[in-house]
Formats: sequence, structure tokens, C-alpha cells
Amino acid sequence: MSDHHIGMIVPSSNLTMETELPRMLRVREEAEPGDRFVFHSARARMRHVEPEQLRAMNAQAGRAAAELADARPDVVATACLVAIMAQGPGYHCTAEDDITRVLREEGCESPVVSSAGALLSGLSALGARKVAIITPYMKPLTKAVAEYIEDAGFEVADALSLEVADNLAVARLDPAGLREHHRKLNLSDVDTLVLSACVQMPSLPAIQPVEDEIGIPVLSAATATTFRILSELGVESWVPGAGSLLSGTKAMTKTGGGHGRESVV
Repeated sequence: MSDHHIGMIVPSSNLTMETELPRMLRVREEAEPGDRFVFHSARARMRHVEPEQLRAMNAQAGRAAAELADARPDVVATACLVAIMAQGPGYHCTAEDDITRVLREEGCESPVVSSAGALLSGLSALGARKVAIITPYMKPLTKAVAEYIEDAGFEVADALSLEVADNLAVARLDPAGLREHHRKLNLSDVDTLVLSACVQMPSLPAIQPVEDEIGIPVLSAATATTFRILSELGVESWVPGAGSLLSGTKAMTKTGGGHGRESVV
């Protein structure tokens, strides 16, 4: 039996990443008890999802990485997709490199994953070409996310902004709403749906039901980050009932220079 230690850098107001990732991996542990997962978090201040606070949070990543380095985790994930994507296409490579440099300075050899880079890797692994996305962000930030995804070689055919600026309010959104929100999108020529392009917007209970309903792969920032974490740990990227990406049949693909089961409820 192996214990895998996962370090996470999360916004100070994030409630969801430390809920959905452990929930997915607990389900995996029950099905595959040979691997166990332990989480360690460092926080960076951010309350409102707006450009100034996102930039300020990014500036704290080095301090948070140094703190996590002391725990010698097996992998480190920085988990705020929009904070990275709002800085312009390809910024996940810069963010991952900066965190890696701090870890190495502290004597920690952990690989680094970003939710932004993980989403691109997940889309590549699924063979996505034309996608639709749902975000909780205000429309200008959703536009930035769509442009970031398109710069990596995917077409964003449609996008829905729920326009919730307060990050704690995002965490309180009912994931059951996503079973209705996706119907507002034009999915007629889309091959993949990003049900939550945000690590703070809860979506896990809706991933498998929506995928089963619409018949195309459905993923989220959280399931994509889990996919990358498992890949970096060298274990099968499999979580029961969490969508096609975590079916255990996909290989990790680094993009842009970066690195029918029951639903999980």
C-alpha cells in the first residue's frame, strides 16, 4: 500500500478544491485500496474574482510553494485556473516553472501541476477539437478563458457566464444547477463540454449524469487536475463515475508547452 502526498496551492477563499479532489480519490481508494492519497494545502489571499486580486494571488505562489516544500509532497498542484488564464495565453508554463524553481531551491523535487495546464491536457487526452464551457465568472474573464483555450488549439464554440464575482458565493452554487445550465449552450457541433471551467464552482455530482445525458465527454477543472495529478504520480488516471477523462483509458498529453458508471456524489 502506497501513500501519495499531494500539495495544493489554493485561493484563501476556495472551499471546493479541497472537497472535490479528496472525494474523487476516496472513491478511487475504495475501489483500488493499494493507493492512498494525503492532501496538504497552502493558501494565497483572494476573495473576489477580479483582475487585481488575481494578480496579487499569483504573486504569493512562491511563498506558498516554499511552505509546501517543507512537507516534501509527491506532487504540487496550483489550483486557481482563472488566476493563471487571466494573465494571457501560455501563462501556465510560466507559473509552473516559477513554482518548480522555488521547490527546487527548497530541496523539493516534486513535479508541478496547474489547473490551467491540466484543463488543456485533459482536452488533448480526450481528443477535443470543438468545446463549450461554463464558468461562474463575469463575461470579460470568461472571454479571457475562452481565448486562452483557443490559443492552445481548441475552438470554443459556446460559453456561458454565470457572473458571480464573490468567490465564496461561487462555492455555494448548487452543482445540480449545472444539469440545467448546459441546456443553454449550443452543443450541436461540440465534441467536449467543460462543465465547470473553475476549481471553485462545484460540479462533481453533475459530471457523469450530464455526460450520460448528452453523449459527449464532460470534464471540469477539478477532474482535469485530478487526471494530471494521478498521471504525475505514475498511477492509473481512473476514478469511478467521474467522466470519460478519468475512465483510465486516456494518456496524459502536455499542451501549449505545459505540462457508463454511477455518478460520484
